[in-house]
Amino acid sequence: MNKKIAHAGLPTEHLSKLLMVLQARFNANTHRHEGMQWGDVQIKLESHREKLWSLEAMERTGGEPDVVAYDDDKGEYIFFDCSAESPAGRRNVCFDHKGQDSRKHYVPEDNACDMAAAMGIELLTETHYRELQQLGDFDSKTSSWLMTPHDIRRLGGALFGDRRYGHVFIYHNGAHAYFGSRGFRGLLRV
Repeated sequence: MNKKIAHAGLPTEHLSKLLMVLQARFNANTHRHEGMQWGDVQIKLESHREKLWSLEAMERTGGEPDVVAYDDDKGEYIFFDCSAESPAGRRNVCFDHKGQDSRKHYVPEDNACDMAAAMGIELLTETHYRELQQLGDFDSKTSSWLMTPHDIRRLGGALFGDRRYGHVFIYHNGAHAYFGSRGFRGLLRV
């Protein structure tokens, strides 16, 4: 890796290790990105080094990010969290700050929307979640908060998804709810 690809606070050696992890995952899961070459992805990452910080945050919290698509119109690679279960370092959170603030007892330390924003990533939408589930079996023991349409959120609800009985399910909960087995998955555009 080129030494100039360091983000504030992340040593070059750490970023080199991150690129090696991402490359190994890319090579081990070619069904997620047929027809794409790692060299092209790495060039894109090297020219958008601020995105490496977000990928490192995804990796550090257990997301196992991987390339799942390329947007021809925008010229962007799309990374999703591809861990088998909802990322362990992002569980036990309410959906958003408003939901977190509405709790009177047992307030969790964080919420999915604020965590995603701090990491520089987006929550998966229902469409993204279904696309991810086409690439494998994800969230068979956990569940993941999903970006929720405003009309549902305005009424106090939030969406989440999981895979049970060989099928993908999208459900709703109050945005204030949190569970040890529910986290969130994100996406990053590079």
